[in-house]
Amino acid sequence: MSPRTSRRSPVRDRADDGLLTLIGDVPGLVSDLVKAELRAVKGYVGQLAKHGGLTAVFGIIALFFLFWTIPAFLAFFVILLDLWMPLWVAALIVVVIGIVLAAAAGAWAYFGHIRKIQQLDGPRDAVKTDVRIVKEFADEF
Repeated sequence: MSPRTSRRSPVRDRADDGLLTLIGDVPGLVSDLVKAELRAVKGYVGQLAKHGGLTAVFGIIALFFLFWTIPAFLAFFVILLDLWMPLWVAALIVVVIGIVLAAAAGAWAYFGHIRKIQQLDGPRDAVKTDVRIVKEFADEF
């Protein structure tokens, strides 16, 4: 059998190995583990970038069609209201509804989320806390 066709099992019986042999193998095993983890991270990041990029493209396409659908819907709503009232009143109703909805969404964003974001502990605060804990621990010794 040539060396190319023979396969070595990555797992071998270590029952008869001595302590020094096992300790000597640790750096190689750690190196192999780190390399395998880096390969796994590279694969994950590659898949994440691929699917994230495609998601962004399809999201942009959806937003493009939404951008043109909303004015068409608003025009339809004005025309529908024009069946029962003068055109200027129908247009004014649609504008007022749009302003009220925009104000409600803005208030919801501000009071519901922006204030929560402002109250979050940032990474800088976490680092300061960690440094304080380490200093307190070091002062004990």
